[in-house]
Amino acid sequence: PASVPAEDDALAASIARNGPVVLAANIEYRETAAARQWMRVDPLPRLQRAGALPGLASVELDRDGVLRRFPQSPQALWRQVLLQLERQQPGVAAQRQALPGQRIRYLSAEPPFTRISYYRLLEPDRYLAPGWREQLRDNVVLVGRSGKAATEIGAAQSDLFLTPFFGRSGEMTPGVEIHANLIANMVEGQTLQPLAAAWVWWLLLGQALLISLVLPQWRPLLSGLMVGGLMLAVGGLAFVLFRTGWWLAVGQAMLAPLLAYVAQGGQAYFQEQARKREIRRAFEHYVSPAVVEQIVANPMLLRLGGERCELTVLFTDLAGFTQIAETMPSEAVAELLNRHLADMTEIVIRHGGTVDKFIGDSVMAFWGAPIADPRQAEHALAAALDMQAAMQALHDDVLLLGGPELRIRIGLHRGECVVGNLGGEKRFSYTAVGDSVNLASRLEGVNKVYGTTILLSGEVAAALDLPEVRLRQVDIVRVVGKTQAIAIYTPCADPHLRAMTEVAFRVYLRGEVEPALLAWRTLQTQYLADTVADVFLARLTRWRDEGLPAGWDGVSNLQSK
Repeated sequence: PASVPAEDDALAASIARNGPVVLAANIEYRETAAARQWMRVDPLPRLQRAGALPGLASVELDRDGVLRRFPQSPQALWRQVLLQLERQQPGVAAQRQALPGQRIRYLSAEPPFTRISYYRLLEPDRYLAPGWREQLRDNVVLVGRSGKAATEIGAAQSDLFLTPFFGRSGEMTPGVEIHANLIANMVEGQTLQPLAAAWVWWLLLGQALLISLVLPQWRPLLSGLMVGGLMLAVGGLAFVLFRTGWWLAVGQAMLAPLLAYVAQGGQAYFQEQARKREIRRAFEHYVSPAVVEQIVANPMLLRLGGERCELTVLFTDLAGFTQIAETMPSEAVAELLNRHLADMTEIVIRHGGTVDKFIGDSVMAFWGAPIADPRQAEHALAAALDMQAAMQALHDDVLLLGGPELRIRIGLHRGECVVGNLGGEKRFSYTAVGDSVNLASRLEGVNKVYGTTILLSGEVAAALDLPEVRLRQVDIVRVVGKTQAIAIYTPCADPHLRAMTEVAFRVYLRGEVEPALLAWRTLQTQYLADTVADVFLARLTRWRDEGLPAGWDGVSNLQSK
């Protein structure tokens, strides 16, 4: 939100009167037409002049998305808070420096910090017990929002973090409680230091030697019990080390006995069955049952890595969803989004496609992999038409709840992509990447320019070999970031409208402004609500006054997605 000078002045006066205060700074990614860069965003200068000290609130996640490590920045928020605390109460912090690789020692799934909701402080005499001021005096007070209660989905997710307690509690931790743990760790001197790599290697070698001595031959039950006992011992060692301030990666420490057991006891039959179950579990919600069975029968289709394939890619976007997210309760928004995504997924699967991913309220799907589909363009277009039909029920229900108009915009493009299990051995996903994927996404956005709901490229149109499919050419465009022009079409069941569009577009391509204006006006007199005609009439009217653009070749260069 925009800064309000009066409110900023009031906050600055409060800081000057009640300091010391540390305000959060952040490192944010900014993307403009001229540059893409990471920028530091500091508190307002007037707040800093009032005495506020900026503290960098940014944190670094591990590769699995869990927040474990202490921020190392010299201006980290926890450092700045401790600096102010030391000035007020010298010697109160048991530890002030974080060693490289140092881990956060989370106090519990529910940290023992006093929490006071903001509405209580707005009316303390009504909601707080007497003596609350004395309770807060000479303490570190962190002010922040609990993302669990945020009504904006994006804002909630941006300040919630996975911690090692997530598996137990099932809840992410708000950023303000993360920083509370950081400060408490330092005040109490209860941080976690990773065990030196040399000790970890000695532990692995010792386990390997022990296993080679006691398990010369693999016996399912005996070997399993011995290896399980060894793994429990390693877990116990990790617990003891944890209690004394040392952190041992339990998974890594248990690697030696686990690998030994798999190496000695990995029978081909069980490995094959486990692989089939994993494949079926991973794909049954994203592709049709027939495709799942083919993948299970031939797992090599899903080997790590990608291959070039001709795919038809579909992108959707739910127009009006942002307004819903701003006006409806978060529970209703989540229910609505789940219903929409479930409906779209069912349609994709029914037409033999693969759901690649969900991006907010958007869906990316493709046809032609992992199983080749010679009719992929036909199936993708049929899915797009069914999606439009399915949206009507959702649209009507939202209107009954007093919500805004909902429409789904869809872009389709066919071209060469790299598709496969992309990522690493431990973390990967089956996905498609490439210029054709980007172009399909752009076409979804181009719908906003012409007022259409489905746009497909000329490559998709050329692959449709069905007489009952009727398409209306919309334009020839060059989207942002692309040099090659493409023809775009939209489904149209009205033969008269298609014929009039063909005539008007043919005149337009010859650069004959006045005849083209007449043709498009004639079309609009019969189809008053035609948004495509509106675009061409506005464009031709401007050219009649200003002349054709220099070097015009019949291609419309779009300035935005």
